[in-house]
Amino acid sequence: MRRVVTREDVKTYAEVGGDGNALHLDDETARVRGFDGVIAHGMFTMGHLAACVAAWAGDPAAITAISAQFRAPVFMGQEIVTGGRVRTLDPGTRTAILALWVTSERDGETEWPIKRGEATVRLL
Repeated sequence: MRRVVTREDVKTYAEVGGDGNALHLDDETARVRGFDGVIAHGMFTMGHLAACVAAWAGDPAAITAISAQFRAPVFMGQEIVTGGRVRTLDPGTRTAILALWVTSERDGETEWPIKRGEATVRLL
């Protein structure tokens, strides 16, 4: 799945999640910290990843575990692309373990905002 991250997305996430860190809301604060501008919360990106897994599984409650490594920031206007593959299937427990990742492009280079993600999913 693909999604272009907008300033409104990040502002809404900050309000709903209670994380008003200026790094995610104020360009000047982000620049002082070495970024080109505000960046999305890592958990915002993780939420997108989880939503993609839930869509694949057909039911959000089917996700029994999910984890990931945050590897690169996501800037406003960047498109994030979620990918994954089935790593293992267990017919006895009817579960799948998925390998997951999120990529984006910046200055012509591929970045990995989330790498080495994993989810355990109960199969319906």
